[in-house]
Amino acid sequence: MSTPPRLAFLASSVPEAQAQKARYEARYGVCPLEECDIIVALGGDGFMLRTLHRHHHRNKPFYGMKSGTVGFLMNQHRPDDLVERIARAHPAILKPLEMEAISEAGTTTTALAFNEVSLLRQSKQAAKIRILLNGKPRLEELICDGVLVSTPAGSTAYNLSAHGPILPLDSHTLALTPISPFRPRRWRGAILRADTVVVLEILDHYKRPVSATADSSEVRDVVEVRVKESRERTVTLLFDPEHNLEERILDEQFAA
Repeated sequence: MSTPPRLAFLASSVPEAQAQKARYEARYGVCPLEECDIIVALGGDGFMLRTLHRHHHRNKPFYGMKSGTVGFLMNQHRPDDLVERIARAHPAILKPLEMEAISEAGTTTTALAFNEVSLLRQSKQAAKIRILLNGKPRLEELICDGVLVSTPAGSTAYNLSAHGPILPLDSHTLALTPISPFRPRRWRGAILRADTVVVLEILDHYKRPVSATADSSEVRDVVEVRVKESRERTVTLLFDPEHNLEERILDEQFAA
């Protein structure tokens, strides 16, 4: 019989998740993150995203179990047969977005986004944004509350709420979606090849300030934001066969 994987358990601050962590560690043992084979995250989608940001550099697979509402990135919580479930799990490879944001002060901030990079107006004034794709201007002026670039995994989150398209997980595409566009009224966004470099230039940024957010990492008063899919960094999420992420995204496209 092969050796069971070494599991490191992380939990959100919710009491239910903390209690689950204690029970799992009592049953499967306590393993430091540096020595584990798989990171088990107990919480919701928000906690899983924070876990990915904090620990993606460890190059370990992540297996999530929900505490609370069911999320797209989490499996159902069941206390039994965890090792067997992980052995049967299907891997999903996620490629994050790399954001490079330049502020009015001239500072450059870089961050990763596993869901989306979003730009939002900071004041009562609508934002004015120029959009370039691979160095070529595509939209000279978008007047809006904001705009976002989403990965396939994140396309069912904020992107869907902004009426953006749901992207199949293996489609090698990105969604470019306006948020409450005013002009041009008929522009509803675009589906881009995953290797597209998106540059968003903020027009009249002193009068119409804009912030940029990569998942939960925010930069205020930006003047230019560059977004592209990472080629070097990937993360592996493990899903129970009945909770396959690709199948859940497909189901969402036919939801009434």
